[in-house]
Amino acid sequence: MNPILLLATLLLLPATAFAHPGDAMHHGLAAGFLHPFSGADHLLAMVMVGLWAGLLGGQARWALPGGFLAGMAGGALTGFAGWALPGVEAGILASVILLGALAGLALRLPLPLGMLAAAGFGLLHGHAHGTEMLGGTAFLGMLAGTAVLHAAGLALAVPAAAWARRVARLAGVAAALGGLLLALV
Repeated sequence: MNPILLLATLLLLPATAFAHPGDAMHHGLAAGFLHPFSGADHLLAMVMVGLWAGLLGGQARWALPGGFLAGMAGGALTGFAGWALPGVEAGILASVILLGALAGLALRLPLPLGMLAAAGFGLLHGHAHGTEMLGGTAFLGMLAGTAVLHAAGLALAVPAAAWARRVARLAGVAAALGGLLLALV
């Protein structure tokens, strides 16, 4: 499938602006898998991690999504434990804007710093998900759903043609603008 068509399809899925406020506790593999797709904030941030990683290429293709997933797992565990993290909602919105900007600019940070940024954003998203899930298989499903969204971003960045890379970077800019719009809503 054309990566641009795949990303457009994912971005046009019906979603609420925020995946977590008012959500009931989720359980089960399918519910966990679908949860990252349920809010524009999560969906955009997770696709942008893959897009940014793909635009950078090399080790970043695995390191940035891996950092996000590791941070997400840690954040989910803090949510399961009932630990409060201040500023999670604002941090999630900031992650959409910043990850979109990082992808839009194809900003090349030192790999450890990029991984740390991805892990920090993952921690916030994981905490938000972890506070509403019962754990177990939902947790595994959530990680799998996130990995699929990272893969969608990577797929968008893979074409080597200059026009495709420009389109991918424009998608990053659009995500950053979408994050700003979510912040205003």
